Amino acid sequence: MTLRAVVMGVGHYLPTRIVPNSELEALVQTSDEWIRSRSGIERRHFVAEGQTTSDLATLAAQAALAHAGLTPDDIDAIVLATSTADLTFPSAASMVQGKLGMTQGFAFDVQAVCAGFVYALSTANAFILSGQAKRVLVIGAETFSRLMDWEDRSTCVLFGDGAGALVLEGQDLTGTSADRGILSTDLHSDGRLKDLLYVDGGVSKGTTGHLRMQGKEVFRHAVEKLAQTAHAALEKAGLSGEDVDWIVPHQANIRIIEGTAKKMQVPMERVIVTVQDHGNTSAASIPLALSVGVQRGQIQQGDLLVTEAIGGGLAWGAVVLRW
Repeated sequence: MTLRAVVMGVGHYLPTRIVPNSELEALVQTSDEWIRSRSGIERRHFVAEGQTTSDLATLAAQAALAHAGLTPDDIDAIVLATSTADLTFPSAASMVQGKLGMTQGFAFDVQAVCAGFVYALSTANAFILSGQAKRVLVIGAETFSRLMDWEDRSTCVLFGDGAGALVLEGQDLTGTSADRGILSTDLHSDGRLKDLLYVDGGVSKGTTGHLRMQGKEVFRHAVEKLAQTAHAALEKAGLSGEDVDWIVPHQANIRIIEGTAKKMQVPMERVIVTVQDHGNTSAASIPLALSVGVQRGQIQQGDLLVTEAIGGGLAWGAVVLRW
């Protein structure tokens, strides 16, 4: 028997304010056609005044718990991926723990920007396999609209807010690639590439700062590195691209998604795409796409999924799991 971290439930939350491309035309020199042709994005959601990352994360967590048929008392740990926590400290995860009324276990944040949810899944998997937790709530939540420079048309049109969550549970299974649950993980980072994507502020600088990105360079690294990490994760699981039912990628840019799928030799019909509706929600994008994919009836129990993401750091990675 082999212990696996199996997905028991998934859920998401999107702020009620929908911002179409046309609304951004009034803010910066851009157009709906320009945004769509370069990113595939048609609309995104922005948080309301006073709404925080932990608020979004809590609502997504409640949806995931309901889908799993569980309560906060059934959860041993919360791992929350975010780069936009409410406060410098405590962690947004501990705030979610409090809002859920969860009085046991532990909670902490993971910060790997757009790759954050892949890192959080890998971390939660390690806690389960080591026996430190039986059930872990894994969340990705962001309010990236608060990091935008509204005079930088190359970045401010790309990002949105939202949250997604899933519940992992340790189960003893056969130890083969036919098992449900996380089958392999693959993580990387390269701090030499920091200047390609970063925020030019922080606590030690005394400012919040704004997101800065060298889009062409990020694109060049993204397609190559995402395909490589996905192949590496599949190889670790003893599988190949032919075995994949769904790629669930980080939803940053439709051209990156298409380029990665092509390198993996997986047709776009087997890729979950939500970027047109959400924009780039950073660490929230993969769990959002997973939840939407389940809602649409695309992702079914037993399907083999590959999730992959790349973000500031640069940090990137992939997870192979059977739903």
